Parts: sequence; C-alpha cells; structure tokens
Amino acid sequence: MLTIVMGMFFALHGLVHLLYAGQSRRLFELRPKMVWPDGSWAFSQLLGDESTRLLASISLVLAALSFVVGGVGLAIQQPWWRPVIVFSAAFSTILFFLLWDGRLRALADKGGVGLLINLAILAVLLVLKWPI
Repeated sequence: MLTIVMGMFFALHGLVHLLYAGQSRRLFELRPKMVWPDGSWAFSQLLGDESTRLLASISLVLAALSFVVGGVGLAIQQPWWRPVIVFSAAFSTILFFLLWDGRLRALADKGGVGLLINLAILAVLLVLKWPI
C-alpha cells in the first residue's frame, strides 16, 4: 500500500512541473505578475528570456513525464522505478537551480518548494535507501 501511495506522490509531484511549464510558456500566470523563468542567472543572458522560457517548458515537461513514469513504475512494483525517480529528482533540482534568478525573494514562485521536495526524495532514496 505504501508503494502505491508513494508512486502517486511521485506522479503528482511530476504533474506540478506542468504548471511551471505552462507558466514558462506564458499560457497562464501562476501568480499575478510572475515572470519566472525570466532573468535566469544561467540562461537569460546567454539565450535571452524567450529562448530560456522555451528551454524551461520543454525541460519541465520531460521532468514531469519522468516523475509520472517512475511513480507508475513504483506503484506497479517494477524494478526500474528507482533510477527513473532519482534521475527525475536530480534533473528537476538542477533545472530549477539553473532557472533561478539568483534572488532570495519569492523562492516558492521559482520552484523553491519543489526543490526541497526533490532533495528530500533524493535523501530518502539514496541515503536512507527506501524501501529496504
């Protein structure tokens, strides 16, 4: 039962990435006047904000899909679920870090909560080695 619940959690965590993908493509605003990922410290000066938004949306869809696939794999007890979830959490963490604007203001709007969830997932899977 716990594996099904955790599989659903991983899948739902992945689906939240689609909200950020929609925000980055400007399909909608998660919050009024939210401009994330504009101003990314790693990409905006190099690619410009429009290309950064495209890169962000494509990458976030990939992260979402990998979390959903890994979550389903866990729920149906497939042996390959763990590396998929580890990849998803690591990829998402790196992605949100690179898309961050470098300011500590409004971190929740910039994926800060998701980043903490990703770090917790990595700690549980890699350090605590769940499930034993």
